[in-house]
Amino acid sequence: MTPFYFTKHYETPAKATAAAHNYGWLATHVKPLRQPAVTVIGPASLTFEHIDGRHAQEEDLRSLAALLGDAHGAAWTSDLHEARLDVSHEFRDGSLLAGFRSCREVALRKRLEQGFLPDTAALHAMLTLLERSTEGPAAFYKDSNPRNFLITKDGTVFCVDTDDLTLAPFGYDLAKLIATLIMTHGPIEPPDIEAALNSYNHAAARHDAQLGATSRERLGDFLALHAVLTAPYAGRHGYRYGWLHQRPQFQGTS
Repeated sequence: MTPFYFTKHYETPAKATAAAHNYGWLATHVKPLRQPAVTVIGPASLTFEHIDGRHAQEEDLRSLAALLGDAHGAAWTSDLHEARLDVSHEFRDGSLLAGFRSCREVALRKRLEQGFLPDTAALHAMLTLLERSTEGPAAFYKDSNPRNFLITKDGTVFCVDTDDLTLAPFGYDLAKLIATLIMTHGPIEPPDIEAALNSYNHAAARHDAQLGATSRERLGDFLALHAVLTAPYAGRHGYRYGWLHQRPQFQGTS
């Protein structure tokens, strides 16, 4: 019999608490994102209602892009309109939503140590790109990979996994979805990426016109960052494809 709940266990109580805080913030300020109900909060675990759904696929990109644009616009309107991307944002309960740049700078330096960047010149290029990205209105990053969406038979979309939540520029989490769809299912045609970006911008702009301004070049910058940041996961978690065939479509944008 299919269980009617799912329990996620965490390494420490602090990580479980952070995930619960993130869940609550999303539920309060990001109404467009539907999450499974939490049924039990344990010392180092969260138990959710079971959702019978499939993970996101390439054909879902445009509709999920619109959902993300709506979600990011709602978060900006509700709570993030005064947030700065390079400074942690304080929740009302005193906990923090980490800033965009610092944790990713650490991760990029680690990628050099791990051999995923060829030399310090490449690291400098990525750090410059990261610095350039830390501007504009603040959205959030929720690691929008295909496994973090569950789509039911009637088309209802549930978002799962609230472990990692940070500030991010508009369009950054859309780029994560595109990057991980490519790593999971293979190359995506440029017109499909363009259509997804247009859907994202249109949905975000319904909340405020300035929020719908993510350009194709800026999306390419975010994809370049994700290509490096996700490099250690190639061959794991269903990521079967690399960027060798997709990357030429983004040349000149990073």
